[in-house]
Amino acid sequence: MITFDVGQTLVELDLDFLRRRLEQRGITSTREALEAAAPAAWRHYDALVSQGAGHPWRSLMTVLLERAGVADCAPVVDWLWSEQPRHNLWRQPIAPMVELARDLARCDIRVGVISNSEGRLAELMTEIGIADPFAVIVDSGRLGIDKPDPRIFAHTLAALDGAGARTLHLGDSWAADVAGARGVGWDALWYGRQVTAVDDPHVLVAH
Repeated sequence: MITFDVGQTLVELDLDFLRRRLEQRGITSTREALEAAAPAAWRHYDALVSQGAGHPWRSLMTVLLERAGVADCAPVVDWLWSEQPRHNLWRQPIAPMVELARDLARCDIRVGVISNSEGRLAELMTEIGIADPFAVIVDSGRLGIDKPDPRIFAHTLAALDGAGARTLHLGDSWAADVAGARGVGWDALWYGRQVTAVDDPHVLVAH
Protein backbone atom coordinates (compact mmCIF):
# COMPACT_ATOMS: atom_id res chain seq x y z
CA MET A 1 0.00 0.00 0.00
CA ILE A 2 1.34 3.43 -0.94
CA THR A 3 0.00 6.83 0.09
CA PHE A 4 0.84 10.30 -1.19
CA ASP A 5 0.78 13.77 0.29
CA VAL A 6 -0.69 16.32 -2.14
CA GLY A 7 0.76 19.86 -1.83
CA GLN A 8 4.32 19.98 -3.25
CA THR A 9 4.10 16.22 -3.88
CA LEU A 10 1.27 15.68 -6.38
CA VAL A 11 0.51 19.34 -7.09
CA GLU A 12 2.35 22.64 -6.82
CA LEU A 13 1.46 26.31 -6.68
CA ASP A 14 -0.17 27.34 -9.98
CA LEU A 15 1.24 30.78 -10.75
CA ASP A 16 -1.03 31.35 -13.75
CA PHE A 17 -4.09 30.61 -11.63
CA LEU A 18 -2.74 32.97 -8.93
CA ARG A 19 -2.23 35.70 -11.54
CA ARG A 20 -5.84 35.33 -12.70
CA ARG A 21 -7.10 35.47 -9.11
CA LEU A 22 -5.13 38.68 -8.55
CA GLU A 23 -6.75 40.18 -11.65
CA GLN A 24 -10.14 39.59 -10.05
CA ARG A 25 -9.01 42.00 -7.32
CA GLY A 26 -7.81 44.56 -9.84
CA ILE A 27 -4.14 43.65 -9.35
CA THR A 28 -2.02 43.26 -12.47
CA SER A 29 1.00 40.98 -12.32
CA THR A 30 2.80 38.73 -14.77
CA ARG A 31 3.81 35.10 -14.78
CA GLU A 32 7.43 36.24 -15.19
CA ALA A 33 7.29 38.49 -12.10
CA LEU A 34 5.75 35.73 -9.99
CA GLU A 35 8.31 33.18 -11.22
CA ALA A 36 11.17 35.55 -10.38
CA ALA A 37 9.76 36.11 -6.89
CA ALA A 38 9.09 32.45 -6.13
CA PRO A 39 12.61 31.27 -5.12
CA ALA A 40 12.96 33.90 -2.38
CA ALA A 41 9.42 33.19 -1.16
CA TRP A 42 10.16 29.46 -0.89
CA ARG A 43 13.48 30.10 0.89
CA HIS A 44 11.58 32.20 3.44
CA TYR A 45 8.93 29.48 3.78
CA ASP A 46 11.54 26.73 4.24
CA ALA A 47 13.37 28.76 6.89
CA LEU A 48 10.14 29.22 8.87
CA VAL A 49 9.27 25.53 8.59
CA SER A 50 12.75 24.55 9.80
CA GLN A 51 12.15 26.76 12.85
CA GLY A 52 8.94 24.84 13.62
CA ALA A 53 6.43 27.25 12.08
CA GLY A 54 4.25 24.46 10.68
CA HIS A 55 2.56 25.61 7.46
CA PRO A 56 3.30 29.38 7.08
CA TRP A 57 1.01 29.88 4.07
CA ARG A 58 0.47 33.60 4.60
CA SER A 59 4.19 34.28 4.99
CA LEU A 60 4.98 32.48 1.74
CA MET A 61 2.29 34.39 -0.14
CA THR A 62 3.26 37.73 1.37
CA VAL A 63 6.90 37.45 0.26
CA LEU A 64 5.86 36.13 -3.15
CA LEU A 65 3.50 39.03 -3.83
CA GLU A 66 5.77 41.72 -2.36
CA ARG A 67 8.69 40.60 -4.51
CA ALA A 68 6.42 40.43 -7.54
CA GLY A 69 5.63 44.11 -7.04
CA VAL A 70 2.23 43.96 -5.35
CA ALA A 71 1.98 46.90 -2.95
CA ASP A 72 0.12 46.67 0.36
CA CYS A 73 -0.54 42.97 -0.17
CA ALA A 74 -1.86 42.07 3.32
CA PRO A 75 -5.57 42.45 2.36
CA VAL A 76 -5.16 40.34 -0.79
CA VAL A 77 -3.25 37.65 1.13
CA ASP A 78 -6.12 37.50 3.62
CA TRP A 79 -8.61 37.26 0.72
CA LEU A 80 -6.66 34.51 -1.02
CA TRP A 81 -6.53 32.55 2.24
CA SER A 82 -10.29 32.94 2.80
CA GLU A 83 -10.87 31.73 -0.79
CA GLN A 84 -8.43 28.82 -0.53
CA PRO A 85 -11.04 26.13 0.32
CA ARG A 86 -12.98 26.87 -2.90
CA HIS A 87 -10.17 28.16 -5.11
CA ASN A 88 -7.09 26.26 -4.00
CA LEU A 89 -3.94 27.80 -5.50
CA TRP A 90 -2.08 24.47 -5.31
CA ARG A 91 -3.56 22.92 -8.46
CA GLN A 92 -0.73 22.50 -10.96
CA PRO A 93 -0.15 18.72 -11.24
CA ILE A 94 3.42 17.44 -10.85
CA ALA A 95 3.03 15.18 -13.86
CA PRO A 96 5.69 12.52 -13.10
CA MET A 97 4.32 11.98 -9.60
CA VAL A 98 0.75 11.67 -10.86
CA GLU A 99 1.91 9.18 -13.49
CA LEU A 100 3.76 7.22 -10.80
CA ALA A 101 0.51 6.93 -8.83
CA ARG A 102 -1.28 5.73 -11.97
CA ASP A 103 1.45 3.19 -12.70
CA LEU A 104 1.17 1.82 -9.17
CA ALA A 105 -2.62 1.57 -9.42
CA ARG A 106 -2.28 -0.27 -12.75
CA CYS A 107 -0.03 -2.77 -10.94
CA ASP A 108 -2.91 -3.46 -8.49
CA ILE A 109 -1.17 -1.65 -5.64
CA ARG A 110 -3.60 0.11 -3.30
CA VAL A 111 -2.89 3.85 -3.61
CA GLY A 112 -4.29 6.60 -1.42
CA VAL A 113 -3.85 10.22 -0.37
CA ILE A 114 -3.24 11.62 3.10
CA SER A 115 -3.11 15.42 3.11
CA ASN A 116 -3.46 18.31 5.50
CA SER A 117 -5.94 20.37 3.51
CA GLU A 118 -8.96 22.62 3.76
CA GLY A 119 -11.80 20.13 3.35
CA ARG A 120 -12.39 20.09 -0.42
CA LEU A 121 -9.38 18.11 -1.59
CA ALA A 122 -11.33 15.33 -3.32
CA GLU A 123 -13.30 17.92 -5.30
CA LEU A 124 -10.09 19.74 -6.28
CA MET A 125 -8.36 16.55 -7.43
CA THR A 126 -11.42 15.62 -9.50
CA GLU A 127 -11.55 19.13 -10.98
CA ILE A 128 -7.92 19.05 -12.14
CA GLY A 129 -8.15 15.44 -13.34
CA ILE A 130 -5.82 13.58 -10.97
CA ALA A 131 -8.23 11.73 -8.63
CA ASP A 132 -8.48 8.57 -10.73
CA PRO A 133 -5.65 6.39 -9.31
CA PHE A 134 -6.52 6.95 -5.66
CA ALA A 135 -8.78 4.48 -3.88
CA VAL A 136 -9.01 6.78 -0.85
CA ILE A 137 -8.49 10.54 -0.45
CA VAL A 138 -8.11 11.44 3.23
CA ASP A 139 -8.43 15.20 3.82
CA SER A 140 -7.58 16.48 7.30
CA GLY A 141 -10.06 19.32 6.83
CA ARG A 142 -12.88 16.77 6.66
CA LEU A 143 -11.54 14.21 9.09
CA GLY A 144 -10.60 16.80 11.72
CA ILE A 145 -7.19 15.22 12.33
CA ASP A 146 -3.91 16.56 10.90
CA LYS A 147 -0.68 14.77 10.09
CA PRO A 148 1.47 13.77 11.95
CA ASP A 149 -1.28 12.56 14.32
CA PRO A 150 -1.16 8.73 14.21
CA ARG A 151 -4.95 8.59 13.92
CA ILE A 152 -4.99 9.99 10.38
CA PHE A 153 -2.61 7.23 9.25
CA ALA A 154 -4.66 4.60 11.07
CA HIS A 155 -7.84 5.91 9.45
CA THR A 156 -6.26 5.68 5.99
CA LEU A 157 -4.94 2.18 6.63
CA ALA A 158 -8.42 1.00 7.57
CA ALA A 159 -10.01 2.76 4.60
CA LEU A 160 -7.59 1.01 2.24
CA ASP A 161 -8.04 -2.37 3.94
CA GLY A 162 -4.28 -2.37 4.43
CA ALA A 163 -3.95 -4.12 7.77
CA GLY A 164 -0.78 -6.20 7.76
CA ALA A 165 0.44 -4.78 4.45
CA ARG A 166 3.81 -3.11 4.05
CA THR A 167 3.05 0.59 3.69
CA LEU A 168 5.00 3.51 2.21
CA HIS A 169 4.04 7.19 2.46
CA LEU A 170 5.45 9.85 0.09
CA GLY A 171 5.57 13.51 1.08
CA ASP A 172 7.61 16.69 1.22
CA SER A 173 7.28 17.54 4.92
CA TRP A 174 9.69 15.91 7.34
CA ALA A 175 7.50 16.60 10.37
CA ALA A 176 4.10 15.78 8.87
CA ASP A 177 4.95 13.10 6.34
CA VAL A 178 8.19 11.34 7.26
CA ALA A 179 8.02 11.56 11.05
CA GLY A 180 4.28 10.91 10.93
CA ALA A 181 4.67 7.78 8.83
CA ARG A 182 7.59 6.45 10.81
CA GLY A 183 5.67 7.09 14.03
CA VAL A 184 3.14 4.44 13.01
CA GLY A 185 5.72 2.01 11.63
CA TRP A 186 5.32 2.85 7.95
CA ASP A 187 8.20 3.36 5.53
CA ALA A 188 8.55 6.85 4.08
CA LEU A 189 9.85 8.61 1.00
CA TRP A 190 10.91 12.21 1.64
CA TYR A 191 10.48 14.19 -1.57
CA GLY A 192 11.21 17.80 -2.53
CA ARG A 193 13.58 20.75 -2.49
CA GLN A 194 14.91 20.35 1.03
CA VAL A 195 15.64 16.64 1.29
CA THR A 196 18.98 15.46 2.67
CA ALA A 197 20.46 12.03 3.25
CA VAL A 198 18.82 10.13 6.11
CA ASP A 199 20.44 7.35 8.15
CA ASP A 200 17.34 5.19 8.34
CA PRO A 201 16.77 2.17 6.11
CA HIS A 202 13.03 2.83 6.26
CA VAL A 203 13.33 6.37 4.82
CA LEU A 204 14.06 6.95 1.13
CA VAL A 205 14.87 10.40 -0.29
CA ALA A 206 14.22 11.89 -3.74
CA HIS A 207 14.61 15.39 -5.16
